[in-house]
Amino acid sequence: MFLAGLARLGNDPVVRYTPDNKPVMDLSLAFAYGKKGPDGKRPTQWVSATMWGDRVEKLSQHLIKGQTLFVTLGEPHLEEYTRKDGSKGVSLRARLNELEFARSEEHTSELQSL
Repeated sequence: MFLAGLARLGNDPVVRYTPDNKPVMDLSLAFAYGKKGPDGKRPTQWVSATMWGDRVEKLSQHLIKGQTLFVTLGEPHLEEYTRKDGSKGVSLRARLNELEFARSEEHTSELQSL
């Protein structure tokens, strides 16, 4: 299963490395959906996405909180976790397969070579 759409970057990316030194990037993505409520805002679905591979180090330095991105996500799944207060929570997680900058043509053309 794949998901695709426009998302806002909720935080600056976090890059980490596996024991065999492969880069991994964690992103928090916000997808607006549905109709606007009385407050004029659309509901938001948060997705925790992970990107693996060589592009991580090149892309991570160009990603900042608040950017609008067009993303393609694979392997979406729900993951349960325990909150600090002991209650159970559920997080929507996915693998980030593709990423394009949705705004700023100059920024996009600069990154097409990555």
